[in-house]
Amino acid sequence: MSLAKIASVACIALTLGACQSLFQPSYKTPLSTTSDKLEQIKPGCNAPDCPLVNIDTVHFPDEPQLDAVIEKRLLQMTRTSPQDSVPATLSAYRQTFLRDAPSRNSMYLQAKVREQHDGLVIIELASYLDTGAAHGTPGRGFINYSRAQHKALNLADMLLPGQEDNFWKAAQVAHNSWLISTKLDQEPEYIKSWPFQKTPNVALTSGGVILKYNVSVIAPYALGHVELKIPYNRLNGILKPELFPARN
Repeated sequence: MSLAKIASVACIALTLGACQSLFQPSYKTPLSTTSDKLEQIKPGCNAPDCPLVNIDTVHFPDEPQLDAVIEKRLLQMTRTSPQDSVPATLSAYRQTFLRDAPSRNSMYLQAKVREQHDGLVIIELASYLDTGAAHGTPGRGFINYSRAQHKALNLADMLLPGQEDNFWKAAQVAHNSWLISTKLDQEPEYIKSWPFQKTPNVALTSGGVILKYNVSVIAPYALGHVELKIPYNRLNGILKPELFPARN
């Protein structure tokens, strides 16, 4: 092949690469966000213990599908029992809560970006229902949003076929490591009273797969929301290869 032809092929390849970069989104660039914070007490109430709703969420102007997912998940966290219906919108929930809640009742809802990497947006969700008792009812959750698929990934989306049992075995290893690090492994009664359990709260962070537990699930209320971490190198053959973070 002549030098002229080689140069021509190289130019075509460079041109095609440039075209591809123009039409394919760059997942290295994080999505832009805007914050949305609102705290409101019951209209017309002037007492020190008026019902209150505090909503602190995030919006993605370039990814409206993610906005819808976040609102739906926050609304699900407002339920106090599985039988409760899910409100239509956050605005409707706020109005209903302020109308019906007794004094000393407050609800806090939050959605924040934990991190963005490799075309994934990891959202951490939090709720806290305060009824005036000694302890409120806190909740936690995650959204693992794939920008390429325009959807939130569930555990089945993350794992290779037939690997769910192996995933939870890796989670048990992470739980054992946590027990050792906190020295709770030295207390047989604790291990008996607070055995390992599965959790729906799984996050594909850049530093490892995080499992987060609601209070009083695998530890007493006083220990808060326990986080377990599974290193990615323990998930080879379990997690889908495209979900491992790039290391370059």
